[in-house]
Amino acid sequence: MKTRKRMCGIWQLKKGKLRQYLKAHAAVWPEMRSAMRKAGIRNYSMFYRPDGMLVGYFEAKDPVKSLRICAGTAVSRRWQSYMRPFFEGKPLFLKEYFYVS
Repeated sequence: MKTRKRMCGIWQLKKGKLRQYLKAHAAVWPEMRSAMRKAGIRNYSMFYRPDGMLVGYFEAKDPVKSLRICAGTAVSRRWQSYMRPFFEGKPLFLKEYFYVS
């Protein structure tokens, strides 16, 4: 099995947008899911707090490269455009400092 690295990021939703955001994610486009898999993204999870703070986690052989590949697809550009109105600011990616297997 190839070793994968983990990546985690946080986002903040605009006030009052959580319900709409969750509804949009209940039906992530199949083409978007496919683009993520083709880019090498695995085990992607999203978590939220009621105040609209989001935490995302995924694994990839090279997470930065996988994000770049995915972002370069037409479907990802459409998805990001669709999602942009929900967010305040930009994502913040966190540095891993502890892991237990």
